[in-house]
Amino acid sequence: MFISPMLLQDAKNNRPYNSKHLVAELKLDGLRCILSNMDKLYVYTKDNLLVTHKFPELFQCPLPEGTILDGELVILDDQDKPDFEAMSARFLSQTDKTPVIFYAFDILKYKGIDVTGLSLLKRKELLDQAFIENANYKRVKMHEGKAVDYFEQICQRGLEGIVLKSKQENFKYEVNKRSRQWQKVINWTYADVYISGYRKNNFALLASIDSANGSKIPVGVIETGVTAMHQKALDGVKRRLVFKEDNHFAYMEPRLMAKIKTRNWTKNGRLRSPVFLEFVM
Repeated sequence: MFISPMLLQDAKNNRPYNSKHLVAELKLDGLRCILSNMDKLYVYTKDNLLVTHKFPELFQCPLPEGTILDGELVILDDQDKPDFEAMSARFLSQTDKTPVIFYAFDILKYKGIDVTGLSLLKRKELLDQAFIENANYKRVKMHEGKAVDYFEQICQRGLEGIVLKSKQENFKYEVNKRSRQWQKVINWTYADVYISGYRKNNFALLASIDSANGSKIPVGVIETGVTAMHQKALDGVKRRLVFKEDNHFAYMEPRLMAKIKTRNWTKNGRLRSPVFLEFVM
């Protein structure tokens, strides 16, 4: 049985804040999933794609029948950090058997009863009762201290970020809604890159950086953050910089630079989910 999950909103200015009404949790860098064990085990992505067959290790299931959990499928690296690239590779592969861990951070049904109408803390109590952890099933722990300090610790460890969650009694799990109850604070990486061209349809910027020998290396496509004002500024100079075009792209001499933020750099040196911030003069 699939239940469409509650989704996160961005925290204001991507900053954590301390409040007696909040708890914080580690934001795990993996694949958001709904795991249902009503009569048999089913694993769904947050978009209702059934993927149970991809993860046979999850059939060693400690959950009693009548349980539905919200959580994240994760692969840990040799430093016990979530490895998003490894998780993506496992998801897309037919042969990759790197074991996954399902980290549960919420419970939606317990013993066949819908518990989404309960407060976060009451749901967490039920989650603690729902199963005994094993190699493939873990629970995400709440941090009830200062969220600002916790976020600093997360950044120092090079992890993805935190989620601020309201623990107020009258706030419930909001099915299929993006809710202010859950706010994400991302540990972004910032960088300056060259603008080496643009995509014509569905406009986006092509980014590159300097290699060791001084040549420019493509590092990705910046699809987010570019406003109409930024495009207008680019229009004023692109005729002088474009040296080659095809049906899809225009390639520019890399004289313009931009400040961007990115989730991280991939192992092969590409930007992951980059966001344009501003041109660098």
